[in-house]
Amino acid sequence: MAGSSQYTAVLDANTLYPAPLRDLLLSLAVDSLYHARWTARIHEEWVRNLARNRPELEVQLGALVELMNRSVPDCLVENYEGLIAGLVLPDPDDRHVLAAAIAGHADAIVTFNLKDFPADALDAHQIEAIHPDDFVLNQLELRPYEALAAVKKMRARLNRPPQTAAELIATLERSGLPASATHLRQAQALI
Repeated sequence: MAGSSQYTAVLDANTLYPAPLRDLLLSLAVDSLYHARWTARIHEEWVRNLARNRPELEVQLGALVELMNRSVPDCLVENYEGLIAGLVLPDPDDRHVLAAAIAGHADAIVTFNLKDFPADALDAHQIEAIHPDDFVLNQLELRPYEALAAVKKMRARLNRPPQTAAELIATLERSGLPASATHLRQAQALI
């Protein structure tokens, strides 16, 4: 793959673990606001952690992974493993994420663990690490109509239980998106 003409982001496992954030990031990707990418190893990490903390969900997680992979074209980065050994990060266990971003021609790594992806390690690869709140806010500001439409469609899919716009915004805020939640409150009538 030569890369995507869209802004491309590798989603770290910690952004896929919380269901509301995962749903929002995927909703934005499905509506072509950016190109989302991940690896089988990233899937394994968030699935393992979620299954450990919520064992009642374990049976459903395989189907969820398959659905995610089908929902976003060209989402799986492969053949990145050879890059891992040559990378240096504060936490060596995160090198696979940077390797995936390099091999996947990503512009960014979306992660809560910014300290694990310092700019001096990423700059040579022209990749930035970005907090999910900043990433979502960027989508809301860069393409407001499309982003709000994606959020509205996401809310319409929620049926166990259904959520009002205010409830969804509060859920996203609790999921680590305070700035995005503040922005969404200003457009609450549109979602």
